[in-house]
Amino acid sequence: MVDTSIHSVPLGKILFDTFGGFPRALPLDRASKGQILDFRDVIVPIASPVYGDSDDLSWLEDGDLVMGYVSGEKAFAYPINVLNLHEIVNDEIDGVPLLVTYCPLCFSGVVYHRELDGRLLTFGNTSALYQSDLVMYDHQTGSYWFQVAGEAVVGTLTGSRLKLLPSTTMFWGEWKRLYPETRLLTGTAQSPRAFDGGRYRRGFPGNFQDQINKGRFIFPVDEEKLDDRLDKGEIVLTVEVGDAATAFPLGIIGDGAVNHQVGGQPVVVFARAGSRAVGAFSPVVDGRRLTFDYREDTESFFDRETGTRWDEAGRGVSGSLAGAQLPRLDTRRAFWFSIAIALPKVEVYLP
Repeated sequence: MVDTSIHSVPLGKILFDTFGGFPRALPLDRASKGQILDFRDVIVPIASPVYGDSDDLSWLEDGDLVMGYVSGEKAFAYPINVLNLHEIVNDEIDGVPLLVTYCPLCFSGVVYHRELDGRLLTFGNTSALYQSDLVMYDHQTGSYWFQVAGEAVVGTLTGSRLKLLPSTTMFWGEWKRLYPETRLLTGTAQSPRAFDGGRYRRGFPGNFQDQINKGRFIFPVDEEKLDDRLDKGEIVLTVEVGDAATAFPLGIIGDGAVNHQVGGQPVVVFARAGSRAVGAFSPVVDGRRLTFDYREDTESFFDRETGTRWDEAGRGVSGSLAGAQLPRLDTRRAFWFSIAIALPKVEVYLP
């Protein structure tokens, strides 16, 4: 059990979804503690993911969203329809212990390194929410973690933060075009085709973003923590360098290349409104800083210095820098309300 004597947020703000009954808050009475343990991992985390080829999920269509993670020359896709029902993936790719996380209530897709101070953590789902966002727990200490922040808020690890890793979200058709050899999450070690069932065909309601914009949250959110610089349901991408973070509102940017600085370091964000494709990169190649534009006639990105054409994955496609890869930057993507709560000092980029 989590040590509730240590916490950085009010315990009463941690609300357990009882899946039909009334939500219950910490601290729990003795009778409730056992019941809460029964609710752990009702939303089942993926502990032993299995990957297949791009055509191994019969229901996955080009217009479905996926979270993407790239390791060297390898690419991995996690369908949002699968993450809607599982929310957490514990994995290890090329020696990097990964934690792929997603909360449908705040559209928050974030990938973390799940090693903390030399200790490997394995994560599960508490079935609780904090600020209408998923609360995870680690098996090693029982500590509770605020998903979108990657921060422990209750238990012995309170105050610790997981290391953020680069990730992206885009339509499946766009991801396949960029990474035709991608590996696709299809199931678990026990059932390699577990996610090809009919229950995964159903997506999240299309009007959910409008509901969030109107302040109609599924679980309580502290009004004083909200930030009116953007609409509550604006989908933002944060780019984070050191302790600095800037939120880029994707709906406002639309199609474009954003040349900016975060924490004094140059960054570029490639955004495609039509496919929700977005990536954040360092624009420095071989010690040379590049400046980028998006051209509607070719639907591509070009740097002004060499005229090289670049794709949404930050790869030089044609020109003198063809074959180059812009270094990926750490990002998280979510509705603005949850980013503003998780990162209260975040800056906002506005065109």
